[in-house]
Amino acid sequence: MGHISKSFDRRAFLRATAGTTVALAAATVTGVGATSAAAASGLSIPKDRIAIQLYSIRDKVSSLGFAVVLAELARIGYKEIEFAGYTQNTSILGRQITLQEIRRLLDDNGLRAVGSHVGIGNLRTNLQAELDAAQILGMPHVGTANAPSNSNTVAGYLAAAEEFNTWGAAATARGLKLYQHNHAGEFAFATDQPSVRLYDVFLRNTDPRHVYLELDVYWAFVGQHRWPGFEPAAYVRDQPYRYPLFHLKDGDANPSKADGYDIVEFGAGDLPYEKFVRDIGPRASHVGIWEQDTAPNTLPNPPGSLAAAERSFGAIKQLLNR
Repeated sequence: MGHISKSFDRRAFLRATAGTTVALAAATVTGVGATSAAAASGLSIPKDRIAIQLYSIRDKVSSLGFAVVLAELARIGYKEIEFAGYTQNTSILGRQITLQEIRRLLDDNGLRAVGSHVGIGNLRTNLQAELDAAQILGMPHVGTANAPSNSNTVAGYLAAAEEFNTWGAAATARGLKLYQHNHAGEFAFATDQPSVRLYDVFLRNTDPRHVYLELDVYWAFVGQHRWPGFEPAAYVRDQPYRYPLFHLKDGDANPSKADGYDIVEFGAGDLPYEKFVRDIGPRASHVGIWEQDTAPNTLPNPPGSLAAAERSFGAIKQLLNR
């Protein structure tokens, strides 16, 4: 694995430093034809598999517990769950809930675990235990929402790609898929090579057999606003099978903010989602996962974040039914 990975990285690094992003290349080649083909063939985000990232309703998971929350999510219509930790308030059971108990609650409510965000430090020090947890919960993916590296250099991202290749191979050996979830910073340019986008270095130097991506659509558009020159959908068109998961998070334009947008409930913003879901093309299948980082903080409690979850589910369903 090590020798193959280094050879793979060397070839990809030459491409990465050429100064042309995969997104721009894909946009040029694919253009309007892919959009038309996607519209004719149907969308590649299944409307019957809408998922939720539990970070969106973290206040309810903590205070009400998994039993109440999962039952309510099933009632709303969510089908799949992405975890952001496996704990709840210990006063609910008089102790912490176990992974086996969470799995039974999923099964009892007809829900499926689709993935989980774990800290990158856990991948370094506790990888097999995280893979164990994924298998107990029956999820096919396990990932991190941390940036690949804290060093915004080509060398830093090449080193990170090597790490992810190792972790990804271990996940593959267990029948799982390892993924990385982006924020905006991954779309910045390298501090040591200003023509090279960090995301491109990571994408091109991770082994597609073992490392996958979860595109957070909101943060990708923030990245486009801050570091222009790419189209988020073009990454997916170019390598559709590397993107099994999306975060469907909405944003409302705010020119006064450096990020260019505020996070809002799905359907209340102006990100071009209808265009995005067609521009990604018809190939592969991508589970759409609703997330709203601000849901517990910006809405009245109760019903708070669970009400946002219900309204956003309806808006996503409407989008995917078009």
